Amino acid sequence: MQFSFRPGVARHLALGVGALSIASFLASCNSGGGDFTKTKSGIEYKIFKKENGKYTSRTLTDNADPTFKDRQGKFLLAHVAYLTGKDSMLQSSRQQLANHPLPLPLMPLDAKNKQTEALAMVQPGDSAVFRFRADSLFKPRPVPPELKRGGGYLVMQVVGVKVIDQAEAMAMQQELQQIAASEQQRQMRAYAADQDKKDEVTLQDYIKKNNLTGAKKSTTGSGVYIQTTQPGTGSTAKAGQLATVKYRGTLLNGQEFDASSKHPETAAGFSFAVGRGQVIPGWDDALTQLSKGAKATILVPSSLAYGKTGSPPNIPANSPLRFDIEVVDIKDAPKMPAMSMTPPTAAPAQ
Repeated sequence: MQFSFRPGVARHLALGVGALSIASFLASCNSGGGDFTKTKSGIEYKIFKKENGKYTSRTLTDNADPTFKDRQGKFLLAHVAYLTGKDSMLQSSRQQLANHPLPLPLMPLDAKNKQTEALAMVQPGDSAVFRFRADSLFKPRPVPPELKRGGGYLVMQVVGVKVIDQAEAMAMQQELQQIAASEQQRQMRAYAADQDKKDEVTLQDYIKKNNLTGAKKSTTGSGVYIQTTQPGTGSTAKAGQLATVKYRGTLLNGQEFDASSKHPETAAGFSFAVGRGQVIPGWDDALTQLSKGAKATILVPSSLAYGKTGSPPNIPANSPLRFDIEVVDIKDAPKMPAMSMTPPTAAPAQ
């Protein structure tokens, strides 16, 4: 998946462990399920095709697929998962996208891009496992600790569904973004029931101590509090629109962890597509109740911010947050580029 920006923090769009229909089969083929075939460039692979209800191994001649020329420039609809060399799941597209396949671009072969080469080997109907040396993928960056602990390998599983053109891939984009955002919120809410009760007590106490008498709960029942200090004009932001916001974020003890004014690229405001999971869920919720020109204080429970992991070093785990914001602009967003799956570069969000 693509990276997503949260105010003050660049981090992953959360990806969960998918309940894959062939997961147990593929998992058995990773590190200990037999020998891998190796390409000239060093990619280790196993490719299987299901025929008559059984999986059979498919070995490429000269480690290349001559039919790729017919797929190049198109997109492979596929389910993708990343694991360590010891079969610990890092990311899976299935749960993130509610079992919908992800459109992956089939680009011209590049010797420096091993994922491009790997995807070129997968045909619709294939179930493939690729194993990469982590140090070759992340060089010159350091290998993430979880991959070191997993034997120094990154394993990619790909289940090919069908090939589509760019127009079809673009048409799917908005729906998949909405599915990803909804699933992210569902996962965050799943563990948050007890913490929400604690955060509610904390936020009510904070409201009283700081005399935020105008703070009202979000109309969605999310647990976000909104105190509008300056009304805006026009319609409130709608899902898919591009909002530009100036903000200052603090912990409830008053410690600032970020502000748009601190960064040259956001001094005039930080822009994001509302309701697309590009910001913390508390922002997506609040912005649908604010219009252009509005100024407001937003109090966000931890489950709709950075949850039980926090965002070290500035945001501790289970931290309700305060944002003082100004909605600079709201307008229709341009079309978004097709989604792609990239290898994880840090521990997946919990």
